[in-house]
Amino acid sequence: MKSAYDLAIERAGVKTAKKLTDEQKQKIAEIDSVYKAKRAEAELSGNERLMKAGGDLAEIDQIKIDLSVELASIRSQQEREKEKIRNNE
Repeated sequence: MKSAYDLAIERAGVKTAKKLTDEQKQKIAEIDSVYKAKRAEAELSGNERLMKAGGDLAEIDQIKIDLSVELASIRSQQEREKEKIRNNE
């Protein structure tokens, strides 16, 4: 399975993409694992808050927005960490 980075490079038509070492691939896999857990934790927390909100539509909408922002932030942090691995090692 290709990473988002590999797919982006492929779509852009870049042929001089730097090959990753096995160590870099391992570190990126670890980052993916950590952030997968963080996303799951955020989703569980969001679902719990939704259950507690009952029928308050305004609160439900706000919880969904908050969850969406939190998940986007987690994805962004994940990609920044992976990019550091790709560029620094």
